[in-house]
Amino acid sequence: MRNLGIIPARAGSKRVPRKNVRLLGGKPLVAWTIEAALKATSLDRLVVSSDDPHVLRIAATYDGQLILRRPRNLANDRSLAIDYVRHALKACETADTAGFDTVTIIQPTSPFTLPEDIDATVDLLAQSHADTAVSVMKLDQVIHPFKLKVLEGDRLLPYLEEERGRMADHQLPQLHSRNGAVYATRRSVIDAGQIIGEDCRGYVMPTERSVDINEEIDMAFAEFLLARREARLAA
Repeated sequence: MRNLGIIPARAGSKRVPRKNVRLLGGKPLVAWTIEAALKATSLDRLVVSSDDPHVLRIAATYDGQLILRRPRNLANDRSLAIDYVRHALKACETADTAGFDTVTIIQPTSPFTLPEDIDATVDLLAQSHADTAVSVMKLDQVIHPFKLKVLEGDRLLPYLEEERGRMADHQLPQLHSRNGAVYATRRSVIDAGQIIGEDCRGYVMPTERSVDINEEIDMAFAEFLLARREARLAA
C-alpha cells in the first residue's frame, strides 16, 4: 500500500494572518508538521502543497523534493480539499513510476501531532480495511450535547433533551470529534470525489496534542502548552 502524505499550507489565512509561518517556540508552525511527517514511517512520499513562497522555502530547507507549488485557483477561501489532493496526486504520479493507494493529509494547524499519531492513523486504515481513518479527540463534558441550552428570554431550556441529573463526566456517553490533525483515506474514496468515505474509523489523540490553530487564542494556548512542556523538561 503506497501512501502519499500531503501537508496543505496555503497563504491566505484570514483569522490568523500568515498562520503557517508564524513562530511557535521559535519555529514556523508548518515546520512542526514537516518534522513529524518526515519521522513517520508510513508515508512513501511527502509533499508540502502551498502557494506561499515562504512556506515552500521552509520546506526546501528540509528536502527540495517536498515542494509542491499549488496553483492560486486551488488556494483561495472557496477551494476544496479534494482539489489540492487531486493536484498533488497528479503531480507526484507524473514524477513517480508507481501510483498511490492511499493519501494522508497532515494539517500544519496541529503542531503537536507526533509521528506516532500519523503512523497509528494510517495503520488503523490498513488494519480495519475501512475507507478512511482520522484522528479524533474526546469531547469535554462541558460542551456535551446533553448540556447544551437555549435561552428564551432569561429562561434556560434544554436544546436537545433534559440532563435528568446527568452532570458528571462519567454519567454521560463518551463522545469524540475529529481534531483536524490527520486524515488517511483510500484512493478509491479520492477518485469518487471525497476526502472521508462512508466507513470511517477514529484514532484517539490526547487533548494536549489536539490543538487546532484557527484563532489567535488557539495560538496563545499552543504557546502556553509548549512553555509548560519545556518547564517540565527543565525541572
